[in-house]
Amino acid sequence: MRPGVALRLALAGNRTDTVRVVLTALSAALASLAGLAALTVLAIPTPPGGRGSNNSEQYTNALLREPGLRGGTAVALLLLAVPVLALAGQCVRLGAPARDRRLAGFRLAGATPGQVTGLVAVEAGLASLLGTLAGLGTYLVGRVLLHRPDARGLLPLPTDVLPSPPVIAAVVLGLPVLAGLVGVVLLRRVTATPLGVVRRTRRERAPRPWAGLLILAGPTAFGLLAPINRWYADRAQDPPALLEPALMAGGALAALVGVVVGTGWLSYTAGRLLHRWGRGAAVLLAARRLTADPWAGSRTLAALLAAVIVGAGAAGLRASMIADMAANRATGQGLAGGEDFYLNTMDLVDRAAQLAVALAAGGLVVALVEGIVARRRTYAALVASGVPRSVIGRSVGWQALAPAVPAIVLALASGLLLIWGVAGRPRTYGAHSFQVCTGDAVRCADPSVLRTVWVPEVVVTPELPWAQLAWVGAGALVAVLVTVGVGLLFLRMSTAVEELRTG
Repeated sequence: MRPGVALRLALAGNRTDTVRVVLTALSAALASLAGLAALTVLAIPTPPGGRGSNNSEQYTNALLREPGLRGGTAVALLLLAVPVLALAGQCVRLGAPARDRRLAGFRLAGATPGQVTGLVAVEAGLASLLGTLAGLGTYLVGRVLLHRPDARGLLPLPTDVLPSPPVIAAVVLGLPVLAGLVGVVLLRRVTATPLGVVRRTRRERAPRPWAGLLILAGPTAFGLLAPINRWYADRAQDPPALLEPALMAGGALAALVGVVVGTGWLSYTAGRLLHRWGRGAAVLLAARRLTADPWAGSRTLAALLAAVIVGAGAAGLRASMIADMAANRATGQGLAGGEDFYLNTMDLVDRAAQLAVALAAGGLVVALVEGIVARRRTYAALVASGVPRSVIGRSVGWQALAPAVPAIVLALASGLLLIWGVAGRPRTYGAHSFQVCTGDAVRCADPSVLRTVWVPEVVVTPELPWAQLAWVGAGALVAVLVTVGVGLLFLRMSTAVEELRTG
């Protein structure tokens, strides 16, 4: 198949396919902006010198000046890309039934599985490439527009540095390659056999609660950090450089995958409970749908649950930081830079989590609308047989909320436990004494005028951040409710009797 033919076939489709390409490109643009921003922070050069003298003093923000804080800033920016990438994965499935039939038609017309796979990769990869190029252009233009030194010549943003060209190319080209691979994986059944679109002989088993093991593995990995560091400290050795990042990244990934996969089991269990104890047509319709496709909750809620885990972890970290500050005040010590700086830094992390929830809500809207459009013939048949649209609307709400509520609670607990295994332990600040002098330098040179102050031992245990956890959970639940409301707007047009003739 010639490249021109492959490109023309990949871009063929209806208005739904055009919307899918636009949303995929927009998601890729946002993800590339987040990645380039994080890489720019990491590209800030560190001047040579000892501790405290190697800060980059050309910036007004301490998050950019101090080398030790740039890594956390970059991680916070990269966290914004997680729900955006999940949104891109949801956009790839937009208009899936019609596209599945079109690809199956290619197979029936004689196209090989490799050719159809190439078409899928070209479609997803090209849309993402357009998005990453737009993101790169926005990044370069914004870098010029936001380069505004103040009266002292200090910069609010790192607009004076630029990541290396190979790193930029890795972001701009890597995201389209990743999007193409995701599209191929999601459509592997269609590209393998066109008959899979007509019927599926394999019946999927009900989800099992094995995902709980992954959820437990996350806090366990974080909890091993302190014992491992003590083990090396007792032997006067330094732990391997990659050990701590590997445990943290592996633990966070295990918890995230466990929560997302576990949502499938929660959906199936919620469907069974609603079918057993529910009353009314709306509840029974939602129950049957949840048990028939329990993994829909995992697919649609993945990005939102990731944002909730981040928000819960930030709440636990803030509680730990507040406990440390209280202990420092009790022992007469202080934090370098003041307490406000560190609390303001946590405010930035909270804002990043809130933005991630908002982006994840966009993915929920795409998934819910896609589900309504994909089942429009079924809904139209129900309406034609006398089922009120209000009943179908309530069933859509039950179907969205029944797995979302326990999944959000599980994500809150998982995110808190990740941090609590390290930062939630009681701290013991040993008793100590120090000497003070209230006179000038000449007077204080006489040891007889020095006064000894004794500080007793202080034990501080961080408090559970119930209020902040409640706000994170409430924000996620509001995002789900808003998504349901937006989806119901598409329900009326998708339940018209004319949809019964839709192919």
